[in-house]
Amino acid sequence: MKKLVVLTGAGISAESGLKTFRDMGGLWEQYDVTEVASPAAWRRNPELVMRFYNERRKALFEAKPNAGHLGLAALQKQFEVVIITQNVDDLHEQAGSKQVVHLHGELRKARSTDDPNLIYTLDKWELKMGDLCEKGSQLRPHIVWFGEAVPNMSVAAEFAKQADVFAVIGTSLNVYPAAGLLDYVSKDIPVFFIDPDELPVANRKNFTFIKEKAGIGVQLMAKELEKY
Repeated sequence: MKKLVVLTGAGISAESGLKTFRDMGGLWEQYDVTEVASPAAWRRNPELVMRFYNERRKALFEAKPNAGHLGLAALQKQFEVVIITQNVDDLHEQAGSKQVVHLHGELRKARSTDDPNLIYTLDKWELKMGDLCEKGSQLRPHIVWFGEAVPNMSVAAEFAKQADVFAVIGTSLNVYPAAGLLDYVSKDIPVFFIDPDELPVANRKNFTFIKEKAGIGVQLMAKELEKY
């Protein structure tokens, strides 16, 4: 079974009603989003950071996978599908995707501020100051903040190297290091781009651009993938 590796970004989750930083205009209430999504912000005002992520998490608890998520899960009948996502939601998992690599963390999880290996799945949307890990330290959102390393980047790069087909859905490839994943993909394999905004891609012989939102674009890609 051939391996289809898919990089997804905020565009696919936007169709489920989840706001992106771009939707916010770079602002949340009167705050720059970088002021509530960084280690410095956590040190300065952890309550504010908690509130920001609680709002995101509450929206996720109310969201459902859309046709894009479901379409990718359905492709598992034909391919070994690996999803590499920049998104912190779990809509791919909810849709039924079995292999999902989260580059920027997971909104439904919290982790210890003292021991990053202590990670907990949340059964409610609200995380509060005073919620502690088993060692007694404060829990923080299990999110890769601006300025932090991306632990799963090496895993994602290895999958990109192994791809027989690669797809990019709902991301403008402006956010690094994720945008650099295309550099690990063989120049000879088919690459699909699904995005309503045109994205220039150089040095690709076998390249298909589908100028649609994810829900429609994944269906069109699935038809093309019948050839493989």
